[in-house]
Amino acid sequence: MKIIDFRFRPHTEAILNGIKNSAMFKASSEASGFDKWQPQPLDQIVADLKARGVVKCVITGRDCHCTYGSKDNNGSVLEFCRAYPDLFVGFWGIDPHEGMEAVRKVEKVVKEYGMKGIATDPYLAHLTPSAAKYYPLYAKCCELDIPVFITMAPPPQVPDAVMAYTDPRDVDIVAKDFPELKIIMSHGGYPFVHEAIYACYRNKNVYMDISEYEAAPMCETYFNAMKSMIADKVLFASAHPFVDQRDCLATYQAAGLSPEVSEKIMYKNACKVLGLDCGCSAPASASVADQLRGVSEDKLRSLVASILQSSLK
Repeated sequence: MKIIDFRFRPHTEAILNGIKNSAMFKASSEASGFDKWQPQPLDQIVADLKARGVVKCVITGRDCHCTYGSKDNNGSVLEFCRAYPDLFVGFWGIDPHEGMEAVRKVEKVVKEYGMKGIATDPYLAHLTPSAAKYYPLYAKCCELDIPVFITMAPPPQVPDAVMAYTDPRDVDIVAKDFPELKIIMSHGGYPFVHEAIYACYRNKNVYMDISEYEAAPMCETYFNAMKSMIADKVLFASAHPFVDQRDCLATYQAAGLSPEVSEKIMYKNACKVLGLDCGCSAPASASVADQLRGVSEDKLRSLVASILQSSLK
């Protein structure tokens, strides 16, 4: 089965150091044992991805310099996408506090850098997803027909971040106000599990991943919903390297999902959000040579004559 990982960051040395030394995640990284990771060169990471059947990874940027003073990591997103354009899909991190400059930036990165969406972190911006500062950005995404990734579920010990900034009921408001906007909620909107599921269920344009919370309390509610209510609305995402992609894949394999549901979550739903032709179920068409193999010479002559006669009419 082909796999698209909708939230992935290569564990290169620069990425690992950037995460564990950031103003936002330093304390959280120390508490979670993030230091266990050993960096790898990008070409080895790519080889491992291909060996697991991963055909694309969405890499999201993060920009919260107005609230935390940390430099954005969008440069690495662009670097990865340029190095492996067929594998990595970039979503540019946007800081809503930049106002109209942020709106202009969205258009620039899509048209000039080939970004396929934007990523926002309301809990780091200290805003709800339905705050007025986000609305010009959502309007621009609708105009450009690109999705927006809204990061939910603030990790432990992030300074000044509160759960109220990541309530899926705010995403429900955005979905109502922007029905053309494709919205992805990350991390299952945890701990608002039921609200996140229902926001996806009742809004045609809302999707989610459950990265980092596949084994958290109430995780069985997510998987039960995938089997019934929201099979078309969940995207596989590992949040690698916060969670090892290999472990995340093993969790899904053990979740008891049917082959049809698994194919949707691991691949087809992501294709839909990204506007890709998934080509999962359609059998490969036989080549012309294969179709003509075994046809008699007399029949071929007759067929060619018929085609020529039709073209002259």
